[in-house]
Amino acid sequence: MKRQLDQASLRALARGCAILGAGGGGDTRIGLLEALQATEDYGPVTLVDLDELAEDELIMPCGMIGAPTVHIEKIENGDEGVRLREHLERLTGRRVAAFMSAEIGGSNGLIPIVWAARIGLPVVDADGMGRAFPLVPQVAMHLAGIDPNPCVMTEERGNVIVFRTISGDWTERLARAAAVEFGGAAASTEYILTVAQAREATVRNTVSLAIRIGEAVAAAETSPVAELIERIGAFRLVTGKISDVERRTTKGFVRGSVVIEGLGDDSGRLIRLELQNENLVALEQGRVTASVPDLITVLDSETAEAIATERVRYGQRVTAVAMRCDPVWRTERGLQAAGPRAFGYDFDYVPVEELARAAT
Repeated sequence: MKRQLDQASLRALARGCAILGAGGGGDTRIGLLEALQATEDYGPVTLVDLDELAEDELIMPCGMIGAPTVHIEKIENGDEGVRLREHLERLTGRRVAAFMSAEIGGSNGLIPIVWAARIGLPVVDADGMGRAFPLVPQVAMHLAGIDPNPCVMTEERGNVIVFRTISGDWTERLARAAAVEFGGAAASTEYILTVAQAREATVRNTVSLAIRIGEAVAAAETSPVAELIERIGAFRLVTGKISDVERRTTKGFVRGSVVIEGLGDDSGRLIRLELQNENLVALEQGRVTASVPDLITVLDSETAEAIATERVRYGQRVTAVAMRCDPVWRTERGLQAAGPRAFGYDFDYVPVEELARAAT
């Protein structure tokens, strides 16, 4: 059923997107403020299921590309989605029927709503990942063989670039380089697809999932983290404090590591999270406790609010949790695109539930 994304649902959506972002996707506080302002100015955005649209209608996946640390200070002006849509329609000769988040995680789960509000278009209840990933071709559309072309990019000044590449990997290389030249972050659309294709080549119902997660956090009473873990079927990795942060912004990515020193029942434990925009791997004394494509999220131990990689600070009291990824990422093609070896790690993926059983 159609649903109006009003201010209450946007606040819940922001909480859920932060948790599904696995530390990445951009700061949701900024995305939420933009979405709240856009819906106040232009009215609420309609969330629609793909089954409510005609098969031949065009869906525009979109979002921001670049380093999340840059997005904290280099904020878009809100017109990027208008330009992306206009150029895409000019290139394809077809009308865009709805926007879709390229990734539901982080601010990128909210930015398409900002742009849709300005234009008066709906947003579909789906995305390309079911989480956040750092690379352009790490989307379900790529796994399904959807053409990444054309890729259209723009930024707050109004510059526009169109790429037609030989592969998703080349789209990533060129788009990342352009984002660096734009100042470290830009807006883009790629892997344009029809509704019929989207029904088979996206992760569905993720916007409504993020809203439900956010509502669960808001409704938690005595122990928000424990209640959230139970609600979403997550696995607790460690509870403690941030004892070390090494973070740098380079070549359009945030890279580095975070060390969590266990407290209470976890006293004496040290967990290191390695990151590239998102939290990629959790290690304890060299042993993998969780890894991509499963989600690793750092929560505030008191409120269960997710902490993005660019917001992690020394001394924060946190709980790191891991969650199952969408099944599409556990396929052979999914692991080739977004498993540990895709990020240069010399080990094979093991599902988080198996790692959790082995640790008990």
